[in-house]
Amino acid sequence: MTRSTEFLIIGGGLEGLAIAWSLAERGATDVVVLERNTLCSGMTGKSSGVVRCHYGVPALAAMSWWSVPFFENAREILGDDLGFRQCGYVVGVGTDNVDPLKANVAMQQELGIAVEFIGTSEMAELWPGLRLDDFAAFAYEPRGGRGEAYLTGMAFGAAARERGVRIRQQAEVVELLERSGRVIGARLADGTELHAGTVVLAAGPWTPALTAPIGVDVPVKAQRAQLILVDQGTPLAPVPVLSDLASLQYLCREPNGELLAGNSDHAIPEYVDPDDFVNRADDSAVEKVIARLGHRLPEMPDPRVTGSYVGAYDVTPDYNPIIGPAPIPGLFLAAGFSGHGFKISPAVGRLAADLLLDGRTDLPHVDAADFRYARFAEGRPLLSPHPYAGAGEMR
Repeated sequence: MTRSTEFLIIGGGLEGLAIAWSLAERGATDVVVLERNTLCSGMTGKSSGVVRCHYGVPALAAMSWWSVPFFENAREILGDDLGFRQCGYVVGVGTDNVDPLKANVAMQQELGIAVEFIGTSEMAELWPGLRLDDFAAFAYEPRGGRGEAYLTGMAFGAAARERGVRIRQQAEVVELLERSGRVIGARLADGTELHAGTVVLAAGPWTPALTAPIGVDVPVKAQRAQLILVDQGTPLAPVPVLSDLASLQYLCREPNGELLAGNSDHAIPEYVDPDDFVNRADDSAVEKVIARLGHRLPEMPDPRVTGSYVGAYDVTPDYNPIIGPAPIPGLFLAAGFSGHGFKISPAVGRLAADLLLDGRTDLPHVDAADFRYARFAEGRPLLSPHPYAGAGEMR
């Protein structure tokens, strides 16, 4: 059985649903979303949900900043608050990273981002009990915070449906259909064929397996990311999200007062099969978290690990996404978000919809060419002019 649609989106995670909603918002409602399992059941639910604009790549910083008012006004826009808590966001660096911090903050301020330097005394007030003597500088975003990626994806999906988008779950795509050098649709596991004017591939780390048979090499790998939950012994009071670039970790307060600890050291990435990896942190990761937390929060009254989980970043060689046409007509790529996807998802939806409908975008300070597929073959990766020592290109 064959059916046709204008836009066929493969991937019912956060980015695919954001694109579907954005297309519908612009009046393009002949859209079908295919999800091989249930909506947001892939890596969307593994996101730590940080909202920040602190990037060294101007386009990413601009996309994050454009997205902040979306999170702030999500109830009015999508009918759901997306679990957004505007607790603020702080980057703390050691002496080796003061110059990159100054350069990045200057760039962000030129973009209009609300970010400022704060001193040790102000940081001590924002997060009591934090060891601060090995930090040399702090940058603070008062409008940063945390949300819930799963809630955000589901809200995009519900709002897209209200505007006429059709969403199919348990609809696994096994093959992209090609005819006369153009992608014309997809074949599902049950044999159904869906034809489309444009296929949008937003399948995260599963993207390369679908494009390889048609001769398109998408340079995306699944990089293991381990997250660990810690109960300090007493619930942590509301504090900002902390990007600790002195210890190469990030810390977030969970709604129940526990700590979520993530890794910011990507010097030796571990790649996995996105369909076959253990969903718990290994002993060495837990030991590192215990050591780092013991250093950073020496006054925890009775700390204990309460749980862990593992996701897989869909990473590109430069740790920045591919958003734009593939090198074969009829196929549009939205993949390789490299851990940035949640905070920029509203802007991703807008950028993709603009490119699909107009071939250009008016997102402020965003050059769509930055995210082109061809940049890797051209030897022109999208890199921060002022990277942080130790943190790699993830920043």
